[in-house]
Amino acid sequence: MAGNRSLCTTVHASKSEVDHQFSSFQGNEESLLMRSVLGSMERVYLQRNPTAKAILELVKSVDDGDKICYDHLAFRTFGVKGHGIESLANFFLDYGYKQQEELRFPAKKLKALWFSPPSGVPDAGSGSGVNGPLPRIFISELLVDQLSPQAQEIIEKYIETSGNGYKHATLASALGSLTWKKPFFSDFQQLARESEYAAWTLVNGYALNHVTISTHRLKTHLRRIKTLNQFLQENGFKLNSEGGVLKVSPDGLLLQSSTVADSISFKFSDGITESVPCSYIEFAERLVLPQYKNIPEEELKEFHRRDGFEVGNADKIFESTSKEQLTRRTA
Repeated sequence: MAGNRSLCTTVHASKSEVDHQFSSFQGNEESLLMRSVLGSMERVYLQRNPTAKAILELVKSVDDGDKICYDHLAFRTFGVKGHGIESLANFFLDYGYKQQEELRFPAKKLKALWFSPPSGVPDAGSGSGVNGPLPRIFISELLVDQLSPQAQEIIEKYIETSGNGYKHATLASALGSLTWKKPFFSDFQQLARESEYAAWTLVNGYALNHVTISTHRLKTHLRRIKTLNQFLQENGFKLNSEGGVLKVSPDGLLLQSSTVADSISFKFSDGITESVPCSYIEFAERLVLPQYKNIPEEELKEFHRRDGFEVGNADKIFESTSKEQLTRRTA
């Protein structure tokens, strides 16, 4: 009997080990699939936005090839008929992301949610970019019902051509495709007069709006965002000047800046080809929280630093795709 009990214990232990290994394998496979999707989104973004690609390469060259970590990835959506925040959020929630607080931007008729990455997901590959520590996700949506009847009619006209396209928002982002019919230039112009956010989303869809370099994770002097800003300007890059180049949260612990968006040639459905705003790249330095100020720098982790987002900062960062900033970029 003792032998049987021992055998049963041994078999049970082996089964537990197998279950653990299978669970780990399954978790790693899911992580690889998610990173593959993020990688596709990033490739589309870099193909369309030469400024972002050039800056990433420049920072890597200064940082002697060290990995670049993303603070967050950001997306824009239309808040109507399922095409809003939830259309993209569901993918990230399925992979363990956690919804955090909501942010409101009344003047821009926007709201946003951000999502914190799952814990315990291993880094992959070189550990840089989307293969490094998983970034936060920031998804905003236009409150379409607060726009003029004319703007609502335009947006809903294209949403109707999308059908159930919102169910494939992540795929559309990874492929760089629109889920609705390519718009008329006149519709784009009319939306732009009322909401530049709406016009941007009409032509870019679910494409990555920006990626954000986590500056404090860099190893060189560029880890200080003020130094990085100066370095980029000296190298000919124009930064978003809305509210000042450096955007600082009221508590002084979240520092952000961004480039002005690149433009891309877009052929509208009526045959007109025009330059439209594409995406940009952002930079964020998160300072150490007061209660952790005595921890040696080499022991600091991300959770010791200021988390979350700030409405005042984000409101100005949104202006990176505005006509005022784009015009200034080419001046």
